[in-house]
Amino acid sequence: MSDKPVPIPDEISAPFFDGARQGRLMLQHCSACDGWSFPVRERCPHCFAARLAWRQASGRGSLYTFTVMHQVMNPGFASAVPYNIAQIDLEEGVRMTSNVVGIGNDALRIGMKLEAVFEGVGENVSLPKFRPAGR
Repeated sequence: MSDKPVPIPDEISAPFFDGARQGRLMLQHCSACDGWSFPVRERCPHCFAARLAWRQASGRGSLYTFTVMHQVMNPGFASAVPYNIAQIDLEEGVRMTSNVVGIGNDALRIGMKLEAVFEGVGENVSLPKFRPAGR
């Protein structure tokens, strides 16, 4: 069995991963139109301005949709099956794909309130996961 694949931060995504290591959900915010964006990009998806800066997001959102993965697509995830793959609508207006933790897959409900938590997944890399709010 191999280890789970770990993202490799690059120059543009480094602030996202630096924030996650510190337990903060960092997103890009456009100073031209006040829009938030995710995933990481070089220009604002709303107004196409190159005026994106990193800001700490609330880490709060709701479950938009999810699926439960039963098939091992990568040997690194063999011990985790079944696991959920979730899309979370963040309060800032962007949608993020992650996992919901701290609750059984059978208890997941569309619209449930969630909050970010951070999981170390390798040497110096943490990823945002989400748990039911208030836990």
